[in-house]
This record gives sequence, C-alpha cells and structure tokens, in this order.
Amino acid sequence: MIVPDDLRFTKDHEWVRLEGTRVRMGITDYAQDALGDIVFVQLPEVGTALEEGRTLSEIESTKSVSDIYAPLKGVIAEVNLELVDAPQRVNEDPYGDGWICIIEPDDETSYNSLLDADAYRRLIED
Repeated sequence: MIVPDDLRFTKDHEWVRLEGTRVRMGITDYAQDALGDIVFVQLPEVGTALEEGRTLSEIESTKSVSDIYAPLKGVIAEVNLELVDAPQRVNEDPYGDGWICIIEPDDETSYNSLLDADAYRRLIED
C-alpha cells in the first residue's frame, strides 16, 4: 500500500494534504483497494459546514457503499467535479486526480492532530 510521507491521515482512511491555509482530502490507497472498483462518488456541496468525524459524503463501489468522514472541522471550499464522470480516478490515483474536496479548516493547527504516515502505516498493518 502506498502511504505518502507528506500527508496526514484519519483512522477512517481519509488522507489530507495541507495547501496554504486549506487542505485537500480524499481516501487512502488502502481504502480504495478495500472498496474495489469505485462506480460513484457523492460529492459534498461547496459551502457545507463540516464537523470533524461526521459524514461528508459517500462512495460506492461494486462491493459496497461507504461513508467518507470529515477529517477536520471547516467548510467545503471546492469539490473535484471530474469524479462525477470518472469516479474510477479514486482507484487509479487516490492521492492525485482522485482527490474529493478542499476544506477551509476552522483551525489550521487541527491538521497536526491527524495521524502522520508512520502512525497510519501501523494502523493498517494491525
């Protein structure tokens, strides 16, 4: 499984990349692999207020439907509209073209409370 060192992670298998004052997020390589072929991504609406740990959208694969959880408290600033017509990008490039949304966090320091790459690796190895 690919676990980039420059990202932060949640125990629910979302990844987060700090980009200035915003964060880009998606699901991890581990999560997309467990889901199988992704056929639909429900994108959150821009402007939606998020509570950390609450559901922000759903992702559907040939195996199941799974919730995607907000990694931080904040507001949805942008969504990846390319996933509407090409949800398989989450499988093909989970840390690149398969990103789900950009969040404007209420508190930028909350990013530091997420799992680092080593902690996430330990989580998925157990």
